Amino acid sequence: MEKKKWRTAISWHFDGEAYVRGYNLAELIGNLTFTEAIYLVLKGELPTNRERKMLDGIFVAMVEHSIAPPSVIAARAVASGGNSLHVGVGAGVLAFGDAHGGALEGAMRFYQENADRDVEEVVREYLENGKRIPGFGHRYYKDYDPRSKRICELAKEIGYFGKYCRFAQQVEEWIEKIKGKKLVMNVDGSIGAVLSEMGFDWRMGKGFFIIGRVPGLVAHVYEELVMEKPFSKRLDEEKEVEYLGEKPKKLPDSFKNRRL
Repeated sequence: MEKKKWRTAISWHFDGEAYVRGYNLAELIGNLTFTEAIYLVLKGELPTNRERKMLDGIFVAMVEHSIAPPSVIAARAVASGGNSLHVGVGAGVLAFGDAHGGALEGAMRFYQENADRDVEEVVREYLENGKRIPGFGHRYYKDYDPRSKRICELAKEIGYFGKYCRFAQQVEEWIEKIKGKKLVMNVDGSIGAVLSEMGFDWRMGKGFFIIGRVPGLVAHVYEELVMEKPFSKRLDEEKEVEYLGEKPKKLPDSFKNRRL
């Protein structure tokens, strides 16, 4: 049989009915929560109650983090330019990168590639080579990240605190021992450990952040559209911009009145 160009194991139509991972979509409606449906699509199987509860907690932890992150600034600025809601939300998603939203994927990869090694050796290797350890450190939280604390508590409550979570906590301890300065395990660090416990591949990391944060972006763009006037996000050049370029100067005569 000839191999076809596109292949998928996620969903298909049989006899005019939509099926997701083998389950009739119409039957899932009203019987699965949205989180359970997300788990099914991503993992290919129905979740247990504890898997659903853990993923619920993870998505709630990521849903919103105020107006300052680059994604929200981008989303509201683009909406301010006179664009519709989906364009603003799309701009917000495109603002996710290594410094904002990418740490979750980085943390998952770090854990999955190093959790079976000696913790001190791993931390020293990263720090001595000037490599940043993803999932640790936060601009505002210095003692602990309250979201991370709660994720770890929930993981313990429902049985998802295993080798990756213990490794993450030991990494935090060794960073402080070696640097003499505490870098808290942030929300990406804790969620990355738990998602690793749940068996998710690190390459899904950015996807989880997108799923969790899009509702917050929708709320911000909607708020921008209904509360603010278009172009409201324009900078005040006198107060907010420092010009570093050339002073005004004349164009050389050799560039004037030329035939181009």
